[in-house]
Amino acid sequence: MDVSKLSKRNHYEHITEELKRLIADGELRPGDKLPSTKELSERFGVGRSTMREALSALKAMGLIDVRQGGASTVLAAPPPAGLEGLRLNRQTILDLLEARLPFEVTNAGLAARKRTDEDVAAFRAILAEMEASLGDEAEGERTDLAFHRQLAAATHNSVLLTLFEAVSSQMELAIRETRRAELYANRPVAGRLYQEHAAIYQAVSAGDAAGAEARMREHLQHVERIILKHLR
Repeated sequence: MDVSKLSKRNHYEHITEELKRLIADGELRPGDKLPSTKELSERFGVGRSTMREALSALKAMGLIDVRQGGASTVLAAPPPAGLEGLRLNRQTILDLLEARLPFEVTNAGLAARKRTDEDVAAFRAILAEMEASLGDEAEGERTDLAFHRQLAAATHNSVLLTLFEAVSSQMELAIRETRRAELYANRPVAGRLYQEHAAIYQAVSAGDAAGAEARMREHLQHVERIILKHLR
């Protein structure tokens, strides 16, 4: 398995995509065992916690099986068709936006009920990075996705995490340029999005499920208005 070490700006999302590509290309086949977390960390040049996050994301996608204290095994290749093949279709984008709202609102409420101290600390770290990178397109996109993925993880519900990965990955592909131009490069808009994420975090941290759901609904409706304006 031939991989390159990543720069410090790369995070587990990039490792996930690289391993996903190796599986899709057949370099890693169903039944193959991945190297240990320690060995993978050394190959990619990242810490073990980052590597574990990448493996957890692949597990949520149904691509690998991760055994406690054992090697990870490839289960299947990513499907070649499905949502990804429709990503340039305007109606599909509208359908994705419609599908995203109810389960992300649910994620917010459940995260408020079930979040751990570790989850809260992870949210704080992501928000700090988000605030520090206002106006930076690539970092704005990365931290936004990281926040919503952490919210799904904080539900401690593997089905909701899988749903998030399935829908959000296609949403990112479909509206990437819109998101960067209209949401992240525009500093005032990016600042407002930061405040919205901070409000969601405050509600989740306080265990306020109803408040977390309301703040998430307001946030997604704001993002949807921007995207729909761009699609017209």
